[in-house]
Amino acid sequence: MCLLVSLASRADDGFPRTVVDALGREVTLTHPPKRIVAIFASNVEMLAAIGAGDAIVGVEAFTRYPADIAERAKVGGRLGFSVEAIARLQADLVVMTPARQAATLVEPLQRIGIPALVLNHRDLEAVLANIRLLGQATGHELGAEQLIERMQARLDAVQARLAGQPAVPVYLETGSNDRGHYLTLRGHNYTSDILRLAGGTNPFVDSRLSQVGGESVFQANPTRIIVAGSPQHAASLAQRPGWQSIPAVAAGRVDSIPSALLLIPGPRVVEGVEQLAALLHPELFPPLAETPP
Repeated sequence: MCLLVSLASRADDGFPRTVVDALGREVTLTHPPKRIVAIFASNVEMLAAIGAGDAIVGVEAFTRYPADIAERAKVGGRLGFSVEAIARLQADLVVMTPARQAATLVEPLQRIGIPALVLNHRDLEAVLANIRLLGQATGHELGAEQLIERMQARLDAVQARLAGQPAVPVYLETGSNDRGHYLTLRGHNYTSDILRLAGGTNPFVDSRLSQVGGESVFQANPTRIIVAGSPQHAASLAQRPGWQSIPAVAAGRVDSIPSALLLIPGPRVVEGVEQLAALLHPELFPPLAETPP
C-alpha cells in the first residue's frame, strides 16, 4: 500500500496533510481529526491502540472491543450505514473497510465534505501498513510506529522458537451452518498468515471455496483442528457423527482460539499467532492466559 504523505510547511503540527488510501484516493486532512467514526472492529482496535481512541465518536453496531468505545454512538450495522448519523456526529474523519455497504459511503461523504479513509486488510503486511497509515492520518505517528515495533518483536520471537520445526497440517474452522457445511480458510489472507506464522499449514489453501463439507475434511486428514470460537464450539465439533475417524479428533487434538484473535485484522492478530503457535507446538511455548471469545 502506498503511504505517501504530503506535509504543508506552514502547519507546525504537520497539517494539512494528504494520505493515500487503499483505493488509491488522496485524502486530505486539514487538521488532526477530533471526531472520528470508525466502521468495522479492526479499524476501531487499530485507532485505539495507537492512541486515537478518545477521538472516536461513532462506531458500527457490532463493535465489541474496547468495551468503552463499543458504547459510543452507532452509525449502522449489518443492514447498512447512515450518512445522516455520521453527519449528526460532526465527524471530521470516517475510517472504513471496503466490505458490505460501507463502500457506498465514500461518495456521499465526499459530497458533504467529510474525509473518508478506506483500508484494506488482505494480509498481515497490510495490517501493519494500515496502522502506519492511521498514525499518519490522525497525527499519532509515534504511537503507530511503537505499536508496529511491539507487534513485529512478538512475531519475530515466535519465529525464532519455531525455527526448523515442520509445519503442522491444521483444519481451521471459522464457522458452520449446521447443515453439514463448514467455513474454513482458503487462499492467502491475514488469517492464513496467522496460521503460517504459528507453524501450521492449511490443506485448503488452494480451494476455490471457503465452504467445505465433512468429506473434504476427512480427505484432508488433519492432525490438528482449531476452531475460531469457544471451547464449547470445539467440543461440539468433536462430537459430530463420523468425525471421530479424523486423526485430530481421535487423538483429542481439537482446540479453540477466540475468534477475535483470528478473524479481526487488527493489533490482536499477534496474540492469535502466539496462542495458535502454543497449541500447535506446546513443547516450545509456556502456557498462555486465555482471552474471552
